[in-house]
Amino acid sequence: MSEISRNVDFTFSDTVAGRVTAFDGQARVFTLVTADGRFFDVGLDGGPSAELLHNLGEPYQDASGHVDELLTQDAFVIAYGIFYPHGQGLRFEAKRLIFLGRDPEDYRFEEAGWWVRQIKEIAGFYRKAQFGDGPIDFSAYRTEIRLGGDKTASHVQETDTISRLVYGMASAFLLTGEDEYLEVAERGTEYLREHMRFVDTDENVVYWYHGLKVDGDVEKKLFTSEFSDDYDALPAYEQIYALAGPVQTYRVTGDPRIKADADATIRLFDRFYLDPEAGGYFSHIDPILLSPHHASLGPNQGRKNWNSVGDHAPAYLINLYLATGEQKYADMLEYTFDTIVERFPDLKNSPFVQERFHTDWSHDTTHGWQQNRAVVGHNLKIAWNLIRMNSLRQKDAYLETAVSLGETMPEVGSDRQRGGWYDVVERVKAEGEDRFRFAWHDRKAWWQQEQAILAYLILHGVTGRADFRTEARDAQSFYNAFFLDHDEGAVYFNTMASGLPYLLGVERLKGSHSMSMYHSAELCYLAAVYNNLLINGKAMDFWFKPDPALIEDRVLRVSPDLLPAGAVRIAAVEVDGEQHTDFNAQALTVRLPETSGRVKVKVRLEPNARKEVTG
Repeated sequence: MSEISRNVDFTFSDTVAGRVTAFDGQARVFTLVTADGRFFDVGLDGGPSAELLHNLGEPYQDASGHVDELLTQDAFVIAYGIFYPHGQGLRFEAKRLIFLGRDPEDYRFEEAGWWVRQIKEIAGFYRKAQFGDGPIDFSAYRTEIRLGGDKTASHVQETDTISRLVYGMASAFLLTGEDEYLEVAERGTEYLREHMRFVDTDENVVYWYHGLKVDGDVEKKLFTSEFSDDYDALPAYEQIYALAGPVQTYRVTGDPRIKADADATIRLFDRFYLDPEAGGYFSHIDPILLSPHHASLGPNQGRKNWNSVGDHAPAYLINLYLATGEQKYADMLEYTFDTIVERFPDLKNSPFVQERFHTDWSHDTTHGWQQNRAVVGHNLKIAWNLIRMNSLRQKDAYLETAVSLGETMPEVGSDRQRGGWYDVVERVKAEGEDRFRFAWHDRKAWWQQEQAILAYLILHGVTGRADFRTEARDAQSFYNAFFLDHDEGAVYFNTMASGLPYLLGVERLKGSHSMSMYHSAELCYLAAVYNNLLINGKAMDFWFKPDPALIEDRVLRVSPDLLPAGAVRIAAVEVDGEQHTDFNAQALTVRLPETSGRVKVKVRLEPNARKEVTG
């Protein structure tokens, strides 16, 4: 029996995922090899159910009558079953099999429309959960949404969760062109501007309230954060994510008011969060003096962290650059990424980056819940975004750091038996142990799966390395097999290590302080871009709805992400359903017609000949 040898006398259920190496149809046993090279014999004598991976909105696809045909060499299979004591070891009997496709190179999530269909289903869930079938009225928005889409009794509207919903809806419009999604995004952006924005004319900056408490017609603005880690302060990440949705909407509409808000918020960062002496951005400022050094901040006084330095790029800054091409945004991106590669790697002590710092960049290893712990997804997020940045301004340090993280993270942050990526682990091993302990649990969060998928997709798409493609496929397999809620809609917050959904407490919710369509939509949008345009050579359509009179020189920028120079080109453009030929295919720009009012623009992008960068 494989390489399992355990002195146990009880049964337990679990998951094994890997590639088929052998199948004995008569004995009803197949062997698969997991990501870490272990071989498991999987018994079929219990008559397991089998299914083909299916997307949100698709019916269950039973494959129970085709198991023998699907168990071909190198086919990727996820098997959920029961381990039985057997002699001196264990015998694994499958109860459920999930096949990712019909043959070893068929992964359904690599279909050109897979992620587009998924974002449509997710957008439909959140549209109905927040606004029912009626008009889109953000006064009815609630932060907390139950598993099936019902609202809780909580009447707090958090700025960042509205912004995250807006981001998701704008992304859904970019991929589908369905006007209803853009309507939600634009109404949400207006609601944020009217209710959550504070314009400080004295300082010439904008900052954003934490949220509103709504009691009938009475609104109470919550200036400082009410989240436990940040209570009574202005955390940088809340200001950062307040921009995520509006800026993604700006990519679609070109509304100059959004850009003005973003610029004014960046002035806030540069004036009050930036450390002009030691560099980087502070994580918190106090609400009265707008100082990062005030004693009222307690453990957040004079601190810097991943969120305050690194989250600018994925939340809004890359998208702001894509929409404008302005060098000041590229310069700020370069500043933040230079800071990351200089300060965050800590290879002398850990394969994981250091995430929290004092003012002088000495390591803060005693802060709150984090202590000296690693958030696995942050390491992956750094790798993903460094590769994006390297396409804008190439630097050896960007590529080398990203590739190094891509190489080291699987063994220390992923589940090599079951698939999927863990949450928080200790940054250093306990004395005498050969693995990094979990901080609290071995559950797997939806957003950390997103970071893994995007990191390895773009690492493979840029470098061409086969090992990175394998990691990307494995991560997509686990996510699409276990995180899609086919009963209620959208995606689960957390699963257990085995992949079964974990549905207790806040992790049962589909809307919360942490969850509001952002990561699931970002995954759909960029997984579609990377799979189709960088890896599989498939064209994609993108949609925009600007007013040409509000766009500088009437030039609409349509690059889908920070991709290697020359990776994609414009193949065709339609404006209001009519063919439009005034575009620069390689520069990814469309000159809009001189017309009054908004126009709906459909842009087809296709890959150029692939160029690889090795690292």
